[in-house]
Amino acid sequence: MKLFLREHVLLIIVQIIQFITIAGIFWLAGFRHIQIAMYSIFLSLFFLFCYLAYHYVSRRQFYHRLSTPIRSLDESLQELDHVAIATELNELLKSQYSTYQNQLMEMNKAQEEHLIFMDRWIHQMKTPLSVLELMAEDLDEPAASSFREETDRLKTGLNMVLYMARLRTIEQDFHIKRVSLLKIVQEVNRDNKRLFIRNHIFPQVKELQEGITVETDEKWLFFMMTQFIHNAVKYSAGKSSHIDIIINKRFGHTVLEITDSGIGISDADIKRVFDAFYTGENGRKFRESTGVGLFLVKEVAKYLGHKIEVESTEGKGSTFRIVF
Repeated sequence: MKLFLREHVLLIIVQIIQFITIAGIFWLAGFRHIQIAMYSIFLSLFFLFCYLAYHYVSRRQFYHRLSTPIRSLDESLQELDHVAIATELNELLKSQYSTYQNQLMEMNKAQEEHLIFMDRWIHQMKTPLSVLELMAEDLDEPAASSFREETDRLKTGLNMVLYMARLRTIEQDFHIKRVSLLKIVQEVNRDNKRLFIRNHIFPQVKELQEGITVETDEKWLFFMMTQFIHNAVKYSAGKSSHIDIIINKRFGHTVLEITDSGIGISDADIKRVFDAFYTGENGRKFRESTGVGLFLVKEVAKYLGHKIEVESTEGKGSTFRIVF
């Protein structure tokens, strides 16, 4: 109704001005029959009202459709009143919908091809990395350790790109099952043993209740924990000799807690640590920070239905939690 009135307000104003103008002309010409003039104005207003009422009733669905937001693309194909302007609008929306669908299909196809290329390229790069690791066995220390450190960095970067690409199709790439949380923690620690040794940091694992299991995706949880471990080690190196990994129950929920005694996170940065590509003050000190790892963790946790918590005191360390 509001849209209808806004569309016809100018017509109503023009009609009223026209009635007053005609009445004024007759008055100046000496016509003094007030009753006849009022009756003429009444008839004119009556016919105007009838026209507006018919116009509104015949296009009521059309005006209602224009004033209601579209919640899905399929709603744009909803049939309107069978009047000329509504019919033309229907055709325009159908044409727009068809164009959008074609462009969307092309973009999805291009994205799928890009993801397939990235996936294959990353796996191809892992082969020469494995060869380089074998070559490092023939080197003497400390050259071998330095060589392995660089290959580990390459492997971490490639895995980051791979998980970033897979995040787009995560609905098709995760499998929920019940797993032992302690087992996953131990696997992550074994996978990162060279990182711990190189930075002289020892992971202290505590399972406050035995046999704790959670329903999650094992591969994606492995990735999330690896990100937290890497950050804890990176920001604790040279400042602390250990990180704490605690498995516990809290208010009926299983909680995995990773605590370091490193440089911590400033109050200005802690609210944005999970934003994409945000590195903050620590990122400017440690040039390797990309601002991608914690963003991916947040997105994965959202899909898996887990909650991420963070507490930190600048200069004293940080605690990250996964609440299942």
